[in-house]
Parts: sequence; C-alpha cells; structure tokens
Amino acid sequence: MRRTGFSAITHFLFGPPRLHKELQEERDLVFAIGQCSLDNDQKVHIRVLQTIYKKLTGSKFDCARYGSHWEQLGFQGADPGTDLRGTGFLGLMHTLYMVMDLQTLPLARDIYKLSQHPIQNFPFCLMSINITRITIQALREECLSKECNRRQQVIGVLNDFYVAAFLHLYQIWKTQHKTISDSGFVLKGVEMFAKKNPKQLLKRLETYLLERQNGTVLPADKVSSTSNHTLTGMRSKSTSVINTKEMNFMGVCELEPEPEGEVQLI
Repeated sequence: MRRTGFSAITHFLFGPPRLHKELQEERDLVFAIGQCSLDNDQKVHIRVLQTIYKKLTGSKFDCARYGSHWEQLGFQGADPGTDLRGTGFLGLMHTLYMVMDLQTLPLARDIYKLSQHPIQNFPFCLMSINITRITIQALREECLSKECNRRQQVIGVLNDFYVAAFLHLYQIWKTQHKTISDSGFVLKGVEMFAKKNPKQLLKRLETYLLERQNGTVLPADKVSSTSNHTLTGMRSKSTSVINTKEMNFMGVCELEPEPEGEVQLI
C-alpha cells in the first residue's frame, strides 16, 4: 500500500515495522498467486478442487469440474473459478491448507458442518474466500510484518493467520447465533479485529489447537482471549514453511499418507 504526504510520514514514524528485504520476494509471490485464476489446463488446479471437495464432504468419488455439487461447498454456482476474482488461486490454496493439515482439518469440518446448519447456514467457500481477502489486505497494510520478520517467513504466517481469522469468525457465528443476514457485519468485525490484533488472533489459534490436541478444547464462548500456552515444536514446519530459494510450497502437493488413506491430492 503506497502512502504519500503526511500519511507516509505518520506511517513511517508510528506504523508497523516494514517487512525485511529478504522476505519481500516471498510476499510478492503471495500477491502473484492472488492474481492467478483457476486454470483448467493445470492438472494441479483441478486436483486442488477435488481434494477440497473430498476432504470436506467425505466423498470417495471424483466430481465434475462444473456442476451444482460445488454449491454444496458454498460456491455461488456451477463454476468455482468465478468466485475467485478477488483472491485468485490463493483463495483455494488457503482452503487446501486448512483441510490438508491434520491439526486444522477437524476445525475445517466443524466450520463446514456449521455452514450446513438449517438456520445458521452460510456459504463455506465464499466465507473462506473472504477470509483470504482479509489476509491479503492485512499483508498489504503491513499488519503481519512483525510476525513475518520474527518467524522469517511469509506464507507460513499467512496460512496461520487465515486459519486463526476463520476460527474467530466461527466462534462468533456459532456462539452468537449469527445467520447469513449478519454476514456483512460479522466479516467487517473480524477484519477490524484481525488487523488490529494479529498476535492475539494467532495466540488464540495456538491455544485452540493445543487444547484440541489434548482433548480439552473449550466451548467456543469460553475460549480465553489470552493464553500462556505455546506450541513450540507442535506443528510440523513442513506444512507452513516455504523454501524461499526455490519458492515452492511445501506440504501442499508433495503430500504424505494420512491414516485414513485419502490425503493426497486427487
């Protein structure tokens, strides 16, 4: 985001730290993926779609590239690609990350289950794309620079921020009994909170995943906003760290077998 005049001076003096120079190439890769559309000629793109569909619905069978079955996941119509204009392929990559990580897959399925609720239903994939939009904007506005600099990575931070923001929305939606008519206000509130409190948001995700791993996860309305728990070594770096030299996503297309036997991209 470019600033001029007094705004630029104020941001320089009082704004968040700038992203380290060695991380800017990785950041630019994120923005580039956000500009890429879904390409039918790219087999991996179709495999990503198939994998998301199977992991969320539990289906064992392939599905057509076009059809009403995509509306079941929360796309607006028969072609998921038309909903990705604002986030590009990154919108699918974030959903893929959430359903492929063994620690976040149960959360993804919980959110998807809530999206199918007879009263509190919402379009899961459209909501996910909106969370990706918030994530991209937070990166543009340098809200995540401090955390990226600390961890010396961009994509791993973005993945976690996306999941943390979706968790935050899920907890609000479920405990406050929100419906689709509330979606605009909820998304606006999530965006404001996430940009202003990225560290707190990520800490909530850490707490949630740790408690879930230990079987002590609290109801959504009782999750503490702060925690002294840490997840050092808990999450596999292979699913959230990018090789900045080769600029390849790790843990996305080179997938290891899962106990259930249906982990690889289809």
